Amino acid sequence: MPKPYESEFTLFMREWLAQHPEECDVRRAGLALWWDKPQNVRARRTYDAARVPVRPYYYDTAH
Repeated sequence: MPKPYESEFTLFMREWLAQHPEECDVRRAGLALWWDKPQNVRARRTYDAARVPVRPYYYDTAH
């Protein structure tokens, strides 16, 4: 079975990360800073319910 295609960038990143394993820790810290946060489901429902729908054409004042 032939090997699946991998771009030059993917090959470069695999090699670079193999040579710099500390960058994986930096990446994880960055993800935790922005994405890995506990979610408040009740607050999310409140925000969604209070959301005002956007008109199809924002500058149309006739509606």
